[in-house]
Amino acid sequence: MGKRVIVANITALKSKKGKIMKTFMLKKENIEHKWYVIDAEGKNLGKVAVAAAHVLKGKHKPTYTPHLACGDNVIIINAEKINLTGDKLNKKMYYNHSGYPGGLRERTAKEMKEKYPVEMVERAVRGMLPKNRLGRQMYRQLFVYAGSEHKHEAQKPESLEVK
Repeated sequence: MGKRVIVANITALKSKKGKIMKTFMLKKENIEHKWYVIDAEGKNLGKVAVAAAHVLKGKHKPTYTPHLACGDNVIIINAEKINLTGDKLNKKMYYNHSGYPGGLRERTAKEMKEKYPVEMVERAVRGMLPKNRLGRQMYRQLFVYAGSEHKHEAQKPESLEVK
């Protein structure tokens, strides 16, 4: 996709006076989604979430366009083995509300890690995405698994290293 698309678009973007427009805008038809896998074992939750959100938004690409979901697909494995720094396991709270009076449910990060590790990672990544239609579209490209196995081997995902 890279250079050929950009060269083709630059010639198409010439105005009537022969000047070249300097801003490149990716078109929906030219988007190519790659697959990346992040191993979360022993990594901090925030750092994994930041890396995943960055790739989901497409900010790692030179063809990043803010109004399109031009990011790539992200698979996060070993969500149950993710780290939380400090005393977050005991102090960090997750809230859900059923919508009924008195329907507030609270859980600590320790409970979430034991019972719902996938949801904990999904919430962290989702919080870093835009809060609109585009963010929901990006969120659909995220796949989180508690163990080390995933069902996306056919897509040949590349490994993404998180520091």
